[in-house]
Amino acid sequence: MFEQDYLNLTALAFPQGESNTLYSFAIDGTLLKEFATVSRIDRKDKTIFGYQRPEITSHINDIKKYLLSNNPLLPNSIVVAFEEVIEFIPFDTMSKSTPTAGILKIPINSSLPNYKKAAWIVDGQQRTAALFEANKENFYVCVVGFVAKNISEQREQFMLVNTTKPLSRGLLYELLPHVQCELPTFFEKRRFPAFLLEKLNFDPTSPLYKKIKMSTNREGIIQDNSILKMLENSIADGALYYLRETQKEKSEEDLTTIMIELLFNFWNAVSKTFQTAWSMPPSKSRLTHGAGIIALGFIMDAITDRNNGKFALDIDLFEKELEKLAPICRWTYGYWEFGPGAQRKWNEIQNTPTDIRILAHYLLLQYKSLVWNDAIRYS
Repeated sequence: MFEQDYLNLTALAFPQGESNTLYSFAIDGTLLKEFATVSRIDRKDKTIFGYQRPEITSHINDIKKYLLSNNPLLPNSIVVAFEEVIEFIPFDTMSKSTPTAGILKIPINSSLPNYKKAAWIVDGQQRTAALFEANKENFYVCVVGFVAKNISEQREQFMLVNTTKPLSRGLLYELLPHVQCELPTFFEKRRFPAFLLEKLNFDPTSPLYKKIKMSTNREGIIQDNSILKMLENSIADGALYYLRETQKEKSEEDLTTIMIELLFNFWNAVSKTFQTAWSMPPSKSRLTHGAGIIALGFIMDAITDRNNGKFALDIDLFEKELEKLAPICRWTYGYWEFGPGAQRKWNEIQNTPTDIRILAHYLLLQYKSLVWNDAIRYS
């Protein structure tokens, strides 16, 4: 099996699509670490690295315990993405349409000065970790590998392989802006909101700079799902939708810049209007809570709808409009006066569809009422 600095494995090679080749083989689980590793998701400033979530210790321990039992069975293949360093030598003429048997030569560490490993684990990191820890010799596992031209292709396969598995929504959203291929509708609909989320969280000029909790920013206090829901609502039928419909002559890049500027201006105004509540975590402030973020997203839409085309949608305008609402907001203390018999203590508001709807409806009604009163006063 070993030949100097290579693993020589009997494998099947078969084509998929116009230019892809899959390699299927069995290998002693203890040898996986010789050529495969995990590309852990991380970030430095605006650049994202890797794609794999942290390992789940309890899950690994469960698999390890099972592997060390009397009669374990792991029928599912581990999926790996090879660097362009492997060689397949067919036993006979290589077929372009059917599986072909041969020897797959995989270089290991000492023959790869520019790489730590020859392959990255796309699917099966928990099983692989358990195999490493169990160190059970002569326990063979199935591996399916393909050659990935770049990290983007690895991320694409990671996301597609895991569409039916419990990946966190946040991890998927964080990877989406860094994937270029055409994806299923589920992902395509969320690609642009994910891009805006990344700008809000990692642009140093953003009022939300590193304030959003994500896979690579665990110190954030606002949940990424709350920001994403706010963005999705606005893109579907709010300020961001209005901009897209009324600025069609703009290039996609220019339109995106306008959208980001509007988002920065609004949330800057929020941070100025509600300074104390903005600095607190959701447990102490319903402003940084899912309900507050999503409800204020509707206020952003309402302010934009009222003023677009009349005044510049800058920080000062948003702050002036938000100040109308400030006296009735109960982000950190007191009671929300939702109506007769509907009084709610500030921290009784929960991140549920019902409570979000109640809070958003109340703030919108109050805003429209205050705007109407101002119009009458100055008419």
